[in-house]
Amino acid sequence: MCSECRAGYALSMWITPTSLMLVLVLVLACAPDLSCPEGQLLQGDGSCVAYTPDPPVEPPTEEEIFRPAPGTSWQWQLSGTIDTSPDVQMYDIDLFDAPQAVIDELSAAGRTVICYFSAGSHEDWREDAARFPDEAIGRQLDGWPGERWLDIRSDEVRRIMSDRLDRAVERGCDGVEPDNVDGWSNQTGFSLTQTEQLDYNRFLADAAHERGLSVGLKNDLGDLQELLDWFDWGLNEECASYQECGRLGIFTGAGKAVFHVEYVDRLADGPQLAEEVCGVGPQLDTLIKTWDVGPEFLPCP
Repeated sequence: MCSECRAGYALSMWITPTSLMLVLVLVLACAPDLSCPEGQLLQGDGSCVAYTPDPPVEPPTEEEIFRPAPGTSWQWQLSGTIDTSPDVQMYDIDLFDAPQAVIDELSAAGRTVICYFSAGSHEDWREDAARFPDEAIGRQLDGWPGERWLDIRSDEVRRIMSDRLDRAVERGCDGVEPDNVDGWSNQTGFSLTQTEQLDYNRFLADAAHERGLSVGLKNDLGDLQELLDWFDWGLNEECASYQECGRLGIFTGAGKAVFHVEYVDRLADGPQLAEEVCGVGPQLDTLIKTWDVGPEFLPCP
């Protein structure tokens, strides 16, 4: 046997499990203490500093989510300087454009703040517009320059909408109004089915509720019955003009408010329109607004 082999053999005979355990104990005994007392955090240089973690943020419980009943007063303003003076229970304002100071003021006054965003269209002026993949951007919405339908089947579209819901939470919104959630019944540039629309709308509602946000179903009259259990309230535009208000009884009959809007070119024409549309629907909470959805409004009595 060679001398190197004999040396290795002798060493292997000497290293036993017991001797290995003794060596490990000695190493650990001599090693520096890398732990810190409770309430302190270990630094890179081996020192300990006091550390108090922030408490976990508790989302509202299911009972605390805003679920308005018919008869809830409201204001809807998506353009112009937001007027916080109307004495109403709910304000619906833009998620991106509303100043933080306005959201804070309304919340401090006990108002419910709903934040609007488009969940079914690409708006080229929004700060996150560049995130949308080209293949998910479809036809232009009629009458709305810079706005195109989205492919709601896209995973990236859903990620962006999830981030918008996170933004609503960060800004202090109590709920959200996702717009353009009826692409399946429009010419979007995509072959969207009703089943795909229902899946997307339920995704939005579930994601909002997971974050403690109230969520309203905007228009989408063809899916009212299928989505009744997912959405907390409804918002409808011009059901009186199209003689469709009766269909909204699906929501109001279940005790869920439907916020209804009819439009005029000038608010001075509002009283005349009010004579025609106030009371036409099943317990609708109706406002008459100008097309810019600015601060002016005329509520039905």
